[in-house]
Amino acid sequence: PISKGGQHGSASGEGLGRILTVALGLCLVCSVVVSTAAVVLKPAQQANKTLDLKRNILMAAGLLDPALSVEEQFEQVETRVVSLDEGRFVEGVDPASFDQREAAKDPAQSRAIPGDADPAKLVRREDQALVYLVRDQQGGLDKIILPIRGYGLWSTLYGFMALESDGNTVAGLGFYEHAETPGLGGEVDNPNWKAIWPGKQIYQGEQVAIQVLKGAVPAGSANAQWQVDGLSGATLTTKGVDNLVRYWMGDQGFKPLLENLRRGEA
Repeated sequence: PISKGGQHGSASGEGLGRILTVALGLCLVCSVVVSTAAVVLKPAQQANKTLDLKRNILMAAGLLDPALSVEEQFEQVETRVVSLDEGRFVEGVDPASFDQREAAKDPAQSRAIPGDADPAKLVRREDQALVYLVRDQQGGLDKIILPIRGYGLWSTLYGFMALESDGNTVAGLGFYEHAETPGLGGEVDNPNWKAIWPGKQIYQGEQVAIQVLKGAVPAGSANAQWQVDGLSGATLTTKGVDNLVRYWMGDQGFKPLLENLRRGEA
């Protein structure tokens, strides 16, 4: 009986060893497959990400035609790098390789924003940013498309604000990345809400005057051209959008560039 028990224990141990060997082999094979797939698919994923970004830039400016390819339409867009402090275009920096998000995280390419000067809750602001210009057939400036971001209720909202050539009239607004509550703050994606932005004015004199209200713009409001309806049931997201738009249109954002563009000095 002792001998038989010993043989049985030995057989069980060998069986367990084979199972562990097979399991380890499967894990290694799966790891290789997943790693290989990630490497092989990365260029395609990056290309799709870039294509989606271009689509959102065109959409924000009201220039996207579903019947044409995004790449073909984006040929009319001129991408430039701008110094936010100086409000002038930067030479010697390739817009295609400039990563604005990474620049915002890099202390050498950004600066910390004091809490009382950070309504959009950015924490850091990059020194340089990408801007997108659309020219008319005569070469004159037609649209200015600016990247904007800021914190809402649950997330940072990333989007684009498009302005007419005067640098003051809104041509469109759209967000392409956020994690706000569907049906509430997520209504920033609602075409009906986005449709009320075109024609609104950013500045009143030298001051940023545009404002996203809590609720609807009052009927007959003398300031209606600077006011935008808030999102129903989404007070904090509405306030976040108001803060981020006002920040990026202000002195620490794109206001110096817009002023220089109007003077032809960018």
